[in-house]
Amino acid sequence: METTTMNRDATVPTSVPASSSNRGKIVILLLFAAAIGAFFYFDLGRYLSLEALKSNRDALLAFTDQHFAWAVALYIAIYCVVVAVSLPGALILTLAGGFLFGSVLGTVLVNLGATTGSTLAFLAARYLLRDWVEAKFGHRIGAIQEGFSKNAFSSLMTLRLIPLFPFFIVNLVSGLTRVSLATYVTATAIGIIPGSFVFAYAGRQLGMINSLKEIASPNVLLAFTLLGLLALVPIIYRKFARKQT
Repeated sequence: METTTMNRDATVPTSVPASSSNRGKIVILLLFAAAIGAFFYFDLGRYLSLEALKSNRDALLAFTDQHFAWAVALYIAIYCVVVAVSLPGALILTLAGGFLFGSVLGTVLVNLGATTGSTLAFLAARYLLRDWVEAKFGHRIGAIQEGFSKNAFSSLMTLRLIPLFPFFIVNLVSGLTRVSLATYVTATAIGIIPGSFVFAYAGRQLGMINSLKEIASPNVLLAFTLLGLLALVPIIYRKFARKQT
């Protein structure tokens, strides 16, 4: 009788984590679905456009001046949600960051929002899908997993600097690999700095344009020059990476 009781008790803990894990996955999926559904149902994308940014410029600047801490918190939170749920609008938000907070602070806030959102997407993909992917295709992707884990930082830096794949795809696919969370966060935070600064600077200059004549001003021309030079960053990084190997 004692043996039977012990065996019966021993089976209880194994079933609880499984059901709890399934409930957690369902909750996360519902949250993602609700966020995406609300975005499209309420047509929130209309607020994430250059036209909306320009037409609401004075109101946004006034709110930022009067409620700076709230503006910073709301900006980071919105950016984080957009990136985490893989919604369109990150580019406009980056321009808005430079426009509202300046090039340097805007870059910092963009980095905080984008890195946090990317990390949430990474963790969600890992929690929801990695075990299934490895169980289903583990024998096929084992070599890829091993190779990526050995050069995880360099690979992620390259993916962040070279926009060959959409930002959200890199977030989700990275979660299916065995790259460590620390490596992912570090590579993401560093890799998005050049693009964040260039677009934040461009947003700052575009937000200050009041007439067509100002398009040819030195600051605006510098913004477009930086956008062009941004394309050279991946080439420079690849040459630097080769020298280090």
